[in-house]
Amino acid sequence: MFVSTPILHADLDAFYASVEQRDDPSLRGRPVIVGGGVVLAASYEAKAFGVRTAMGGARARRLCPHAIVVPPRMSAYSAASKAVFEVFRGTTPLVEGLSIDEAFLDVGGLHRIAGPPEVIAARLRADVLAQAGLPITVGVARTKFLAKVASGVAKPDGLLVVPADRELEFLHPLPVERLWGVGEVTAAKLHALGLRTVGEVAGLGEAALVSMIGRAAGRHLHALAHNHDPRPVQTGRRRRSIGSQRALGRRERTRDDLDATLASLIDGISRRLRTAERACRTVVLRLRFGDFTRATRSHTLRHPTTETEVLLAAARELLGTATPMIESRGITLLGVSLTNLQNDAPMQLALPFEERKPAALDAALDHVRDRFGSRSVTRATLLGRDPGISVPLLPD
Repeated sequence: MFVSTPILHADLDAFYASVEQRDDPSLRGRPVIVGGGVVLAASYEAKAFGVRTAMGGARARRLCPHAIVVPPRMSAYSAASKAVFEVFRGTTPLVEGLSIDEAFLDVGGLHRIAGPPEVIAARLRADVLAQAGLPITVGVARTKFLAKVASGVAKPDGLLVVPADRELEFLHPLPVERLWGVGEVTAAKLHALGLRTVGEVAGLGEAALVSMIGRAAGRHLHALAHNHDPRPVQTGRRRRSIGSQRALGRRERTRDDLDATLASLIDGISRRLRTAERACRTVVLRLRFGDFTRATRSHTLRHPTTETEVLLAAARELLGTATPMIESRGITLLGVSLTNLQNDAPMQLALPFEERKPAALDAALDHVRDRFGSRSVTRATLLGRDPGISVPLLPD
C-alpha cells in the first residue's frame, strides 16, 4: 500500500488532557476536563458526554458531573510539545508545525532507508508514545489536505493511509464539514442547497459553486473536493505570525473585562516578538461569538514596531470596531496575532539611532520578567482579575 510523495499529518489526541493523564495515572481512563471556567481541553472519556473545547465550565460539569477538573499547566504542555517535535524531526527533516500539537511531515524521500509510509507512520506513533508518553494519530496521503482529513477520520490514537488510487473513493462519501474552511455557517449554506457530502460538492462545476457561495469559497471548495492541493510541506522558514488566544466562556463580559484580556494578550505576545528579534507591521484580532460565528479584523501599521503600547493601541481600535457584534451576539473567544513580521535587526538599522532600541519601558519590564518571572510585573487594570490562560497559536 504505497503512497507516492507521501505526507504525514500527525496530531496529538486531546493534547492537554492526555498530558494530565500521562502525568497522573489515577486520571487514565476517566473523564478529564482541563480548565475550570472555560474548557481548554477534554479527554475522550469526557468528550463522549458532549464536553467540548471552549465550552463553559458550568455546562461541561452538567454534561459530565463525574468529570475530574484539573487546572492547566502550560509549562508541562510546552515541554511535551517540544519532546514530540524532537521525534518529528528525528523522523524527517521536513517538518511543518501547524500548532503546538500537530504538524505535517514529508517522508517522500525515505522509502529506501525507512520503508513505506505506513511503516514510517507506525514507527512515528510508537516513538511518540515511548519518548513523550502520548497517543498520536497519523493520517497519510499525497496532499496536505487529504492527510489532515485522514488523521481526523482515524482519531483517536489511530493510523490511516489513503492509497493514491483510492483518494476520491475515500474522500467523496465524507460529510462536507470535512472540507477545510467549512464551518457551521458554510455547512448550513451547503445543506440548504442539498449538498451534504464532499462527492456532491465535487459533482458541481466550479462556476456553479462560485455562484452559490461566492468566488473565493467556491474555488477553494471545488479544488479540495477533487483533492487538488499542490502545497508542499514547508520548513526552514521563520514563522509568519506570533499569536495567542483566550477562551472566555459564555458569561457576559464588560468592556473593561475585554480590554484587560486584550492588554494581557498583547503584553505576552509583544514580549515574545522582542525575544524572537522580530518586528510587526500587522495586528490581527480574532473573535468567536456566542452564536459560534467568527470574525477577523486587521490593521497594518505604517512602520514595523516591537512596542507594546503601539500594538495595544491598534488592537484596541480593532476591538472597538467589533463592539456592535459583541453586544448583539456575545463573545466566547478573543485572540490576537502579530503578522507581516520582519527581522528586527535590519529594521533597527534603518531607523535613526535614538529609535533603534525597544521602548525604555518595554526593555525594563522584559528585564524584570526575565529575572523574576512573567507575572512579577503586571498592569494595574489586571490586579484582582483572573488572568485566564492564554494559549499560543504556534509553538515558540
